[in-house]
Amino acid sequence: MLNADFRDRGAYVRDADALVVADLHVGRAAASDVAYPLGEAADLSERLRSLLDRFEPVEVVFAGDATHRFDRVSVDDERALSELVDACRDAGARAVFVRGNHDTALSEAWDGPVHDAYELDASVCGGPVVVRHGHEAPPATESAGLYVVGHDHPTIDIEGRRRPCWLYAEGGFRDADVLMLPAFTRLAAGVEVNDRSAWEFQSPFVTDADALRPIVAAGAADASGESSDAETASDDPLVFPPLGEFRRLL
Repeated sequence: MLNADFRDRGAYVRDADALVVADLHVGRAAASDVAYPLGEAADLSERLRSLLDRFEPVEVVFAGDATHRFDRVSVDDERALSELVDACRDAGARAVFVRGNHDTALSEAWDGPVHDAYELDASVCGGPVVVRHGHEAPPATESAGLYVVGHDHPTIDIEGRRRPCWLYAEGGFRDADVLMLPAFTRLAAGVEVNDRSAWEFQSPFVTDADALRPIVAAGAADASGESSDAETASDDPLVFPPLGEFRRLL
């Protein structure tokens, strides 16, 4: 199992001293005309700063879909992204962006490199930890012991409440382990994985849904963000059996 901490929809990879979050979708509120009581930009920034205070990582990797709109980045969106980068700098962490399928206009707001894949300074099962967004399969020549991806926004329904979850599969893709992160934005309803088969996932990194092991933050809020304080209250996540076994218990 990956040597990591799971907290508020992010993953802190201890061996690499890196925090990874995926699917911020900055600008989703405006594009969807959705009223969000906490404010999209403030919510993302405050939660990221909380994770930075908690883990003090040397780098923060935004694993794709930092922005929501395909065509442009508005002034408000650029301001929100700048606040996230400033939060990293204030904490002494380097901000790293990995390209997602939504990030076609990201260069309007970020003048640094945008990576198709980013290798962390850590290894799992004898191979590097590689962060990708997860919407495309990597080249067959790429070597990894673990892929950290996003893209599908996984959630799981337990006792009538849908919660954001991480999904972990040992040897899930080309013999490499796979860790899929939930969407960091709380505006995304998420995709319920309880009865989802591999072909229903959008990410090619899911080859066997039954092998995916759900991980849920203890006391986590539901996918709507209700009771959000509880979502970050516990250090010990709930690690469940792989879906092929766990489905029978749900």
